Amino acid sequence: MSSTTGMSITAKAGKIFLIAAKYFILAFASFLSLVPIVVCVITAFKTPDEYATTSVMTLPGNWTYFQNFVTAWTKANMSLAFRNTFIILVCVLIGSILFSSMLAYVLNRFKFHGNALIRNLFLFATLIPGIATQVTVYQIMYSFGLINSLNGYIILLLGSDVISIYIFLQFFENLSESLDESAILDGCTYFGVFFKILLPLTKPAIVTCMILKGVSTYNEYYMAQLYLQDKKLLPVVSTSLFAFTGPMGNQYNFICAGVLITILPALIIFILCQKQIYNGLGAGSVKG
Repeated sequence: MSSTTGMSITAKAGKIFLIAAKYFILAFASFLSLVPIVVCVITAFKTPDEYATTSVMTLPGNWTYFQNFVTAWTKANMSLAFRNTFIILVCVLIGSILFSSMLAYVLNRFKFHGNALIRNLFLFATLIPGIATQVTVYQIMYSFGLINSLNGYIILLLGSDVISIYIFLQFFENLSESLDESAILDGCTYFGVFFKILLPLTKPAIVTCMILKGVSTYNEYYMAQLYLQDKKLLPVVSTSLFAFTGPMGNQYNFICAGVLITILPALIIFILCQKQIYNGLGAGSVKG
């Protein structure tokens, strides 16, 4: 009897330890995630004197000091950066959704020689680090005169979206081919089947791809820095804050203010569209 009681006490103690460890890990991970944001907010509201004489965790004396935000907006030319980023996002999202969905439709609905080879090549492409191909990609972009061009940058981003193709492929596999057959018997063309019947049914996949592609495009830094070399005429959100870096040091009070400005649009979109985002990610995920 005593041994049974001892085992039950040990089991309860083990459960309590696991629960405590789980919450400790979650709290620690949350702490690590929030500290940079908190430091960024504190630094963004500091005056130049406070920034130079206080530690990063010292609260600013005046939370209504917005001059850092004004300086960040004007000196970094963030109005032009947001305009360029908006143009890039619209073109990339529309083009990526159309190209990925149409290619997935062809690979899923039409059986031809080389179909499996194309799928395997796409899978192989996802395994190659993007940085490993940048020398060749840069040479191609240079030979076509697409360096330092907004159009070239958009084309470059459109050609690196294999994940969206596989998301649409997985979704099309769950749509019955009887939809295509009945529409074709009624006189619909293949384009009509795709645009009028199948594409509207892939709304969850579209939302998922837009989230993934939109976030990666908005945060893209390496290729923007490499291919959009004229930072005065072709700034984007991710590179605009380089106006506050230089050989004499970095002006982090302005950089933090600019970071908060760049976070704000994404935060507003997430708050307004979080229901659609969650539903799209859930319904557009890979299905068995």
